[in-house]
Amino acid sequence: MIDDHVVVRSGIKILLSELFKPCEIFEAADGVSAVEQLKLRPYDLVIMDVQMPSTDAFGLMEYMRVSHPDAKVLIFSMSAENIYAKRFLKAGAKGFVSKQSSLDEIKKAITLVLNNKRYVSDNMIDILAEGSAAGIAKNPFQSLSARELEITSLLLSGHTLSEIARSLNIQVSTAGTHKSRLFDKLGVTNVLELKELADVYKL
Repeated sequence: MIDDHVVVRSGIKILLSELFKPCEIFEAADGVSAVEQLKLRPYDLVIMDVQMPSTDAFGLMEYMRVSHPDAKVLIFSMSAENIYAKRFLKAGAKGFVSKQSSLDEIKKAITLVLNNKRYVSDNMIDILAEGSAAGIAKNPFQSLSARELEITSLLLSGHTLSEIARSLNIQVSTAGTHKSRLFDKLGVTNVLELKELADVYKL
C-alpha cells in the first residue's frame, strides 16, 4: 500500500487482512520508500495513491511496469477519475478506484485486479460511453503532460509554486515553467480561470 496518509494505509490493511487470510501487507508513504520496498520482494498487488509528496506517480507506475511486470497495480485516489483513470490504465495499472467509493466497490476492485482483470467504475464507463456517443469535444486537460497534470491538480488544491516545487522535488523556476505551459495549453491566464475550466470538465 503506497499512500502518504497513515489512516488510509491502516484502513486498507485491515480490509485486506479480512479479505485474504493469510496475507502479508507492506506499506510505503511515498515514491522513494515504495521503490525501496519493491526492491526487497515480489508483490501480487500494489495499491497506490496519485498525489503524494516528493513522488512522480506516473514515473513510479512506469518503474513498476518495467521492473515488476507481474505486480498488479490498483490506483486508489481522490484525484479526478475522468482525467487520471485513462492515463494510469494506459500506463499499465489494472484499475482506478475512488477513495469515495463504497466499501463493496473497493472490495470488488481489489478482487478483480488480483484476478488479473481490469476494474473500471460504472461512472467511468458512463463517461466514456457518453463522450463517444455524443461526440463531446475533447477534454483540454487530456492534452497536458503527466507533470503538467500533477501541477494542475496541486494548483487546484490551493498550493503555491514554492509548495509545488518542494512537493515534487523540483526548482521553483521549473514549476513556474510548467505552470506557464499548462496555462497556454488550456487557454487560461490565472488560477481562477483554471478552476472555472476544471469545474466545466469536472476535474
